[in-house]
Amino acid sequence: MAVIFCLVSLVYGQPNTTLSHDENSLSVRDLSGMRWRFKMMLPGEGVKKGLHKLPSEDIETLVWNNASVPGDVYTDLWKAGVIEDPYFGRNSVKAQWVQQYEWWYALQFRVTEDIENQVVDVLFEGVDYACEVWLNGHYLGKHEGVFSKFSFNVNEFLRISKDDVLKSKNMLVIKLDTPPQVNAFVAGKKTPWFGDYWRDLTPIGIWRPVKLVTTGKVRFKDVYANNTINKDGSADVNLEMTVENTTNAAKEMSFIASLEGKNFKMKYIKVEFSKTIPPGTHKIEENIKVKDAQLWYPWDLGKPNLYKAKISLKEGDINHDVNETVFGIREVTSKWNPGFVKNVDVTFPRSTYINGKFHFIRSACWGGPPDIFTGRTSVEEYKELIRLAKEMNMNNIRIFGWHPPEIPEFYQYADEMGMTIWQDMIPLGTGNIPTDEKNLAEIFNEGVRVIKERRNHPSLIMMEGGEEMMFRTRDPKFGRKFLERLGDSLQAYAKLPYVPDSPMTDHVAQKAGFKPKEAVHALRYFYDMGEWLHEDWYQTKADGYPIVPEFAITSVPSVESLKKFIPEEELWPPGLSWGHHWADLIRLRMQNWDVFGSEMKSSLEEFVNATQDSQGIIFQNGIEHFRRDKPSLSGIALCHYITYGPDMKWGIVDNYQKPKRSYNFVQKAYQPLLVNFEFKKRRWSTKEPFVGNIWVINDYYKSYKDCNVKFQIKDDSGKVLSQKSFDVASIKENSAQSFFRIEEKVLKNVKEKFYVYLELTDKKGKVISKNDYFFLIGDQKTATQRFNKWKQERLEQENKHGGYGSYYHFFEELTGQRGKKYDSGTQRPRAIGY
Repeated sequence: MAVIFCLVSLVYGQPNTTLSHDENSLSVRDLSGMRWRFKMMLPGEGVKKGLHKLPSEDIETLVWNNASVPGDVYTDLWKAGVIEDPYFGRNSVKAQWVQQYEWWYALQFRVTEDIENQVVDVLFEGVDYACEVWLNGHYLGKHEGVFSKFSFNVNEFLRISKDDVLKSKNMLVIKLDTPPQVNAFVAGKKTPWFGDYWRDLTPIGIWRPVKLVTTGKVRFKDVYANNTINKDGSADVNLEMTVENTTNAAKEMSFIASLEGKNFKMKYIKVEFSKTIPPGTHKIEENIKVKDAQLWYPWDLGKPNLYKAKISLKEGDINHDVNETVFGIREVTSKWNPGFVKNVDVTFPRSTYINGKFHFIRSACWGGPPDIFTGRTSVEEYKELIRLAKEMNMNNIRIFGWHPPEIPEFYQYADEMGMTIWQDMIPLGTGNIPTDEKNLAEIFNEGVRVIKERRNHPSLIMMEGGEEMMFRTRDPKFGRKFLERLGDSLQAYAKLPYVPDSPMTDHVAQKAGFKPKEAVHALRYFYDMGEWLHEDWYQTKADGYPIVPEFAITSVPSVESLKKFIPEEELWPPGLSWGHHWADLIRLRMQNWDVFGSEMKSSLEEFVNATQDSQGIIFQNGIEHFRRDKPSLSGIALCHYITYGPDMKWGIVDNYQKPKRSYNFVQKAYQPLLVNFEFKKRRWSTKEPFVGNIWVINDYYKSYKDCNVKFQIKDDSGKVLSQKSFDVASIKENSAQSFFRIEEKVLKNVKEKFYVYLELTDKKGKVISKNDYFFLIGDQKTATQRFNKWKQERLEQENKHGGYGSYYHFFEELTGQRGKKYDSGTQRPRAIGY
């Protein structure tokens, strides 16, 4: 297996003047599109009936249902009229039968070009979940696992003719097995299809493209641009190339590599070298020195510079294959958060540094893909959603363990826009997994395949193993060992920080040996609604941790969006479809009351807007509280940015890509340069002074001199009660600092609400940060007592009539409360309390 080095040369020049990679044997034919057909069969019956042996010339599949690839079975069925829209009303329960069948997909295509001296594979980039494949009646093989690519060589099975239409026809047939029904058995290899934002409908489909890939006899299997930054400003780009020689003889191959800037100008670099490639698969490495390395940074720390490497693989005059890889030169390191003691408070460092600069993470959990039914989404939606995230002042997106690794375009757009990605590499949103080594190896291998496909993306900066996995595992020590082994597997292929699980502060994680301050999932305000007013909660129960991987508040989509998935007769007062789509109809009222002092339910529009404003205000107040703990606290991820179906739960941008009103509050709180007001409570007596502190948080690596802060209080009629101006001599880069204390005795005549406005200007008078808040007239202690009583009423209602997760307890007709009955399809039950 010796690899013999023959020749190296290094050339600098102008783009496209010294080398063309265009003349090569690589051909990629995308078989995606609307020309697919599909058919339903009982499990095991498709093969018995001979569907895998459909004659290639035949036209029988023309009468099958139309299908789209990439896509999913449910969307294809909906478009064909077989099922009603699963997103609308309670239709999803009517589609549960789909999971009990196997689904056969077929594509007829022609091949007219000769393939002599070439290798042809059919490549599947992703199938959910298990499938078997035939071409022209020949069995190619089977695959399990949603996230990994797989391919089959088809040279000997292709039907080729330049002139005869019938002889050039090919029939590709894929059988999709019935989807799994127990997530623990497929953990890490399939996205969990449960959680409090979805009902029991398991996704299934060919969710990524299918391609016919033609190369020469020697070809690339993988290219990794593994780079290292040097102290002199240069970088070493080590091209780690996995090359396959499909012949039985060693081949003398020339490698011609070029390097250029993708989104910036640079001197063109060309490298040539030769190696002898024996039969089989081998790893080849070649280092390219980049003298003046243009580093990739997230958008708030610098420029997202990207390089493009092209490598041709030649034998004499024959160019067997070409690979194009886009990458960024950046170094990611982690450091211990100040104020936490290693192996006493925490086990892992949680501060992230990009090229030596502290990257305070302003994030939200992705909650994607944009649709759990992937046939309903588009690549364009990804670009728009990442643009909206950046515009909301996020610098990071967290893909957590209830959601899948994303498509290549997701990372591409993040690379280009300077967004970083914090990712559970494979979805392990469960506590229990198979314990035998064979199944464990499959999970590890799936994780490795996922990281290898994504590791060239500089946006990917942090890997995580599980998500709330320790909450539910029956064997904490086994769970920890598994996650650590997973980390070892992933870090063997990517130089990135890794943390085993999140949050690791529950009692099960403590049994596994994790420490009490690892991280906090700031969810208890919602799940224990009524225990604390929101500002009391985050100052006590969510305080004092190095990072916040989840901070969750719920809201309802806009009226415009509601009408797309809630039947008109159920819109207001809320009907059964609200509950089916995870509207927590008691907590939403309570949350509104906490923020506004009113349930805000005089109309549908008032209620909807209030839930979104409540979500936004609680997010804003919590975000600012956490950010003031910088650098001890190093990141926040809201839960969620989007959700993968229309629901009444966590998203800041709804399923129709419409930002909620909460978006604007988060946009304010996530300003990289943020003037903000620290306060201890939101309810104030007219007899007491209003007190707090003015802070400035600066996530930029840029200082500001001779600034000014304007502070203003207005009453609920708009009258100015106080107005002050403060000079700020210096705002340090990468800092969080309290500047001025406020104590104003101006509330005497305020009736219900008063407002605070802040404006930060630079030395030229330009506004560089603005912020605002409103407060209530009332008594914090009395409000807390009322909230606590409400919690007991909520728990009694839930526990008596179905528990959390069942929406029946919101509707007296479904539970028989107060003697009511549900005995006719003409009834339209309305939620209690509306």
